[in-house]
Amino acid sequence: MTERLGVGPADCLARNPALVYGRMTGWGQDGPLAASAGHDIAYIAVTGALHAIGRAGGPPQVPVNYLGDFGGGSMFLALGLVAGVLSARATGRGRVVDAAIVDGAAVLQAMTYGLLADGRWADERGANLLDTGAPFYDVYQTADGRHMAVGALEPQFYAAFTGVLFAPGAVPADLPAQHDRARWPELRAGFAARFAQRSQEEWTSAFSGTDACVAPRPYHDRGPG
Repeated sequence: MTERLGVGPADCLARNPALVYGRMTGWGQDGPLAASAGHDIAYIAVTGALHAIGRAGGPPQVPVNYLGDFGGGSMFLALGLVAGVLSARATGRGRVVDAAIVDGAAVLQAMTYGLLADGRWADERGANLLDTGAPFYDVYQTADGRHMAVGALEPQFYAAFTGVLFAPGAVPADLPAQHDRARWPELRAGFAARFAQRSQEEWTSAFSGTDACVAPRPYHDRGPG
């Protein structure tokens, strides 16, 4: 489009060789989908990102348009522009920074695909450490219908979390071990039962100032959430 308007990268760089020209596409500049329209949900679908998001046994969940448009597209373009500007300052030569949302969304999954290849990630939703498969990395409903987010991964954070959740010195002796996957359903049920006994405000106060890695899910005055 910019080429047809006479303000494409070649036109602009001809006038100013030190210019850093940034542009972003959904599918890239060439390939079978280059001329096709698209939106965030389509880009993250073909890269596999959408497949990974959601609870066990349920359909994929749409992460608004944060993952493709902003994470895979805008942030990658912004980083490329910063690198281009620094290079232009040092060399006097500009460049074209061409970001494709579908490429950025794929790159964001590097860790997940690495774990999958290493046998440490299951190719299914809600079955892994960081996708709500683990009971200590999830959200729980409180007595007032609101929620608390739990991210107590490391042993010291997990100890702080259970110490507050069950009160100091009151952690059940028969509580399943943190990484005993076979008993995760039991552990999750225990956490859920405890959170359901107090309001979000009460739990927020209880966890405030601790290293439990627990935070309230904010809500608006229009109703619980």
